[in-house]
Amino acid sequence: MTSLPFRPKRAVQRTGSAFTLIELLVVIAIIAILIGLLLPAVQKVREAAARMKCSNNLKQFGLAIHAYSDIYNRIPPSGNNWANDTGSWLVQTLPYMEQSALYSAFKPTTSTLGTTTNDVNANWIAAGRPNARLPYGACPSDPGLPNPTCISYIGSLGPQCAAGNCAYDPNQGWCKPEVSGLGGGVAGMGYTTSPDHGNTITASELRGVFNRLGVTVTLLSVSDGLSNTIFVGETFPSMHDHLPGGDWWNYNSGASHCTTIIPINGPKTGPAGTCGSTAAIQRWDNWNMSWGFRSNHTNGANFLFGDGSVHFINQSIDMRTYQLLGCRNDGMPANIP
Repeated sequence: MTSLPFRPKRAVQRTGSAFTLIELLVVIAIIAILIGLLLPAVQKVREAAARMKCSNNLKQFGLAIHAYSDIYNRIPPSGNNWANDTGSWLVQTLPYMEQSALYSAFKPTTSTLGTTTNDVNANWIAAGRPNARLPYGACPSDPGLPNPTCISYIGSLGPQCAAGNCAYDPNQGWCKPEVSGLGGGVAGMGYTTSPDHGNTITASELRGVFNRLGVTVTLLSVSDGLSNTIFVGETFPSMHDHLPGGDWWNYNSGASHCTTIIPINGPKTGPAGTCGSTAAIQRWDNWNMSWGFRSNHTNGANFLFGDGSVHFINQSIDMRTYQLLGCRNDGMPANIP
C-alpha cells in the first residue's frame, strides 16, 4: 500500500477582524451622544406627567370645595380664632376626597354653618399625632417636602398685603389702592384698604377666598366670576416659613398663606440672612418675598380656579392681571392668559 506524503495542516485564517481601541472609543462616544440627546426628551416626558398629576391633585381639591359648599353654602374655612385650632380648610375637605376615616381621627364637631367647633389639633395630639401625609397634598415635581405633614397646595389670599420682618417690602405696592396725591399704590385695581396677611374675620376685608381666621366666604361673593378667580395654587414648602415645620391640618401652618402680590416663582427664600443685610430678600420670614406661589414646573405654576378648572399660569404674567385674577370682587375685567 502506497502511503500518502505527510502534509502539515495550514493555520485557519479569520475572515473578520476585531475592534481596534480607536473604533471602540468612537462607538462609546456615539452612544454617549445619543444618551445625551435622549435624556432631555425623557425628562420632558416625566415633567409633563408630573405636571398632569399636579393638575389632577388641584382638580380633586376643586371638587371637594364645591361639594362642601353645596352642603354648607360657604367655602371651607381655616380656623376661627387665634386660640382654638379648629383646623385648616384642608381638614374640612377630607370627607369629600374619600378620606372620611382620616377626618374622623380629628373628631371635629361641625356646625350647620360649616364651622368646626372642636379643637382638632388637640384631638390629633391626643391620638398620637401620626405623620399622616395628606392625599393629593404634594406636587410630584416638588424636589422634596421638608417633612411628611407639610403640603404643596395653598389657599389664595388674593392680592393681600404681606409686610415682612425686615422693612424690605418690594411687592407691597401691588396690594395698596392708589391714594389721591399720595401715590404708593396701583391705580384702577378696585381695591379698598385691608389688613396685612389676611388677618380678618370680615369677609369684605379679604380679597381672596381663604385666610387663617375662618372668615366666611361664599361662592356667590366671588362677584368677579368663579372662572376668573384663583382659589388654590402651588408653592415650595422649603421656601415658606410656616410650612417646613407645620402640619397640613393646623389652621396656622401655611395652608392659607400665599398672596398674589409676589411674582410667580419669585426669588428663592429660606432660613438664612439677617435683617439689614443684602440677604434680607432671602429670609423666609420676610413674608413680602416668601408668601408667594411657586412651583418646580418650567416657567410657571398650576392654579385651581373657582369653577374647578386648573390653569397653568406663566411666571411672566402681567402683574396687574395677576392681581385681578387673585381678587374675587374688584369688579375689573381680567382674562386668564
